[in-house]
Amino acid sequence: MPDLCDHLRDATPHAPSTEGCEECLKTGGRWVHLRECLTCGHVGCCDSSPNTHATKHYHATKHPVMRSAQPGEDWRWCYVDEVMA
Repeated sequence: MPDLCDHLRDATPHAPSTEGCEECLKTGGRWVHLRECLTCGHVGCCDSSPNTHATKHYHATKHPVMRSAQPGEDWRWCYVDEVMA
């Protein structure tokens, strides 16, 4: 397994901001899966969801690492280095 990038190595969980996609809950949107930002706890929908709010959060904030917020999944993704752990 390759070494983790610094972003993944330094990422730590935060309290999630909501129990669903923050933007979808406000607008009545829907999501497929949820992702949680490990910089601020923002919860957004995945790239398979119509609005891709997790990726939009990265582009707006440059917070580099998301984790899956799905029960039973335990992985993280670094947008900067395009590495999964």
